Amino acid sequence: MIVCIAEKPSVARDIASVIGATSSRQGYMEGNGYQVTWTYGHLCTLKEPQDYTEMWRHWGLGALPMIPPRFGIKLIEQEHIKTQFAVIERLMQNADEIVNCGDAGQEGELIQRWVMQKAGAKCPVKRLWISSLTEEAIREGFRSLKDQKEYEPLYMAGLSRAIGDWLLGMNATRLYTLKYRNQTGRQVGAGSVLSIGRVQTPTLAIIVNRQKEIDNFKPEPYWVLSTIYRDTLFTATKGKFSSKEEGEAAFEEIKDKPFEVTSVSKKNGTERPPQLFDLTTLQVECNKKFAYTADMTLSLIQSLYEKKVTTYPRVDTQYLTDDIYAKCPQTLNGVFQVKVGGVAPYADLIRPIGGKPLLKSKKVFDNSKVTDHHAIIPTGVVPAGLTDAERNVYDLVARRFIAVFYPDCKFATTTVEGKAGDVTFKVTGKEILEPGFRVVFEKQKKDEPDDQPPSADNPQTPSEGAEAAEGLLPTFVKGESGPHKPTLTEKHTTPPPYYTEATLLRAMETAGKFVDNEELRAAMKENGIGRPSSRAAIIETLFRRHYIRRERKRIVATATGISLIDIIREDLLKSPELTGIWEKKLRDIEHRQYDAGQFINELKEQITAIVNQVLADNSNRKLELTGE
Repeated sequence: MIVCIAEKPSVARDIASVIGATSSRQGYMEGNGYQVTWTYGHLCTLKEPQDYTEMWRHWGLGALPMIPPRFGIKLIEQEHIKTQFAVIERLMQNADEIVNCGDAGQEGELIQRWVMQKAGAKCPVKRLWISSLTEEAIREGFRSLKDQKEYEPLYMAGLSRAIGDWLLGMNATRLYTLKYRNQTGRQVGAGSVLSIGRVQTPTLAIIVNRQKEIDNFKPEPYWVLSTIYRDTLFTATKGKFSSKEEGEAAFEEIKDKPFEVTSVSKKNGTERPPQLFDLTTLQVECNKKFAYTADMTLSLIQSLYEKKVTTYPRVDTQYLTDDIYAKCPQTLNGVFQVKVGGVAPYADLIRPIGGKPLLKSKKVFDNSKVTDHHAIIPTGVVPAGLTDAERNVYDLVARRFIAVFYPDCKFATTTVEGKAGDVTFKVTGKEILEPGFRVVFEKQKKDEPDDQPPSADNPQTPSEGAEAAEGLLPTFVKGESGPHKPTLTEKHTTPPPYYTEATLLRAMETAGKFVDNEELRAAMKENGIGRPSSRAAIIETLFRRHYIRRERKRIVATATGISLIDIIREDLLKSPELTGIWEKKLRDIEHRQYDAGQFINELKEQITAIVNQVLADNSNRKLELTGE
C-alpha cells in the first residue's frame, strides 16, 4: 500500500479524488492502492528545554546558555493531534511506500519529515512537488515523483532554521527577561517575558529606529520660488532657499521682469509592464490598495490556491520558467471566462492579445530566476464562490498576468525651461502616446485610488494607480515671453514617514533598507530578514506582544518596544544586516552551498558570547513591561 501524506485535510481530499482513493476512513482516504492521510500543519515540534534536563525547567541565569547535545522532536500536546498522529503512525508502519505530499516548500518539507521520523517510517519515500492543486497539476506531479533524497538540502535548511530560532529565542528570551526585566516580585509567566527572536527583534529594531528619527526630527523652514506663466506653474531650478531674505531677494529680482522661454525639449520613453507577483509584492499591493494586513493577504492567497484558482503562493520570485509559456494561452482562456456579477471583467483585455503568439519577455520568463516555484499566476480554473476580499486579490493577480503580454507604454516627456531676470525656471509634462499595458489597470485606477500620496517610502508605480505628477503642457515656443505671477512659498522639512505594513515588508525584504528599484531589490532579497511566508507572522507576533500597535495604516512602536530595543546592546540580536547574513546562509544550505553543521556551530558560539556579555553587564539597567 502506498501512503500519501498531505498538510491538511482539504488538500488530502483533492489528491485522493485524483488518484482514486475515494473511500473515507477515520483519518484517511483509501482506494486504488493508496491511503491518503493528512497533518494539521505542524504535528511535531522541537523539544522544550525541560524535555532535555530538569535543570532547564526553572528559569535561572546559571543554566544559560542552554545548548542540547542533540536536538530532538516531540508530538504537540493536543488531543486532536495525538489522535491523527496515531492514524498516521499505523499507516506508515505498514506502508510499502510513502509519498510526501506536503506543501512544496521548506516548511512543508520539515513538517512531513518530522512526522515520518516520529512515526518510525522505514519504507522508501517519494516527493510530490506541484505548484497548483488543479487535477492536471496533481496528475502530472504523480507521473514525475522524485526520490525524497533529492530534497535533503531543503530539509536541512528548514531544520537549521528551526534549531537556530530555538537556540537564539530560548536563550536570549530567558537571558534578557532574568537580567533586565523589572521583577517587582512577579514570577516569570505569560505576558511578563522579554521576547527576543532571530527575526522579530531586528524587525522591531527597524520600526523603533524609524520612530526615533520621527520623534527626534526638528522641522526646518525653507522657501520655494515659483511663477505662473500661461497658467503653467514653473519652479526655480535653484531649488530651496534656506533663508527668507535670500528668497525675497530673488523674488524682487524677477517680479517686474518678463518671463522668457529659453528651451523646449521633448524626449520619448517607454515603460515596461509591472512584474508578476511574489508573495511580498502581493502583500505590499494589497496593503496599499485595500489596507489588508500581510497576514490577511497570505490567508486570502492561500485560500485561492486551495480553491485551485491561483498557483502556489509562498514564493519569492517574480518570474516564470520557459515551459510555462506554452500553457499561458490556455490559462488566459480560463481568465477570459471569469464573470463577476454577470460581467466578464477580463474578456475585453484578453481579446487584443488572443489568437496570436503571446509576447515573451526575459523580464517574465527566466529559468535562472526560478528555483522551487514560479511567480503567483492564475491557474486558468474559473473561480466560483469567492468572497469580496478573495475576488480583490484574484483581480490583482489576474491583471498582472494579463499585463505582461501587453506591449510597453510609450510616452513623451516635455521639459520647458525659462527665465525671469537671472533666475531660471523649469516645468516637466508627460504625455501618453500609446498606453500599451496601462489599459489593463485603468479600471483599478478609477475604482481604487491610493489614499497616500507618493513619497520616498510610499512609492507608486506609474503602471498601477499613479499617473505622472506632471500633466500635459500647453505648446511653448523657444523665445516667447510675457507677464508672469511669481510666488515665494514658505515650507518646512518633514520627517520620514511611519512604516505601513507595505513599507515594512519591503524593509524586511532588503534587510532594513527601503529599495524602490525592482532590480536592486531583487538582488537584495537573499539578504532579507525572514522568509516571504513567515514575515506576516513575525509582524503579527510583534502586535500580539504589544511591542508595536496600529494607528490607521501606520505602524507605531510602543514604549515597551522602544525600551526593549534600547536595552539590547548586542548588535547580533537586533541588526537587520546581520540577520540578513544568517538568512543568506540558510538559503545557501538549501542550495548546497553552505554546511548546516557549520551554521549551527556558529550560532552556538554566538549565543555563548552573548550570554557572557550580558552576564558581565553591571549597569543595573531595568525595563518595566507596560504593554504600551
